[in-house]
Amino acid sequence: MIRIMARITARAGSEGELRQVLQELPGPSRREEGCLGYELFLNEDDPREFVTVEQWRDQAAADAHLNSAHVALVIARASGLLAQTPLIHRFRQLA
Repeated sequence: MIRIMARITARAGSEGELRQVLQELPGPSRREEGCLGYELFLNEDDPREFVTVEQWRDQAAADAHLNSAHVALVIARASGLLAQTPLIHRFRQLA
């Protein structure tokens, strides 16, 4: 299993618009082959920061997700709303 966490930071003043765009990701992502879980979080201490927590069956499923049409659309719509490039990390469970 592959676990991916992405930290996404909105440009000041674009928090609400970015939130709307990001909320389009979980539904289609959860229906993808190989998706074991997909969650979107908002940092309550910093309303500009969002985090996705994803679980994929394997790297092939994670790669297919990144190449999907709905992810490409969200990336295009979010590009002008970001303060920085999203920080994406893969994790492996140790215990």
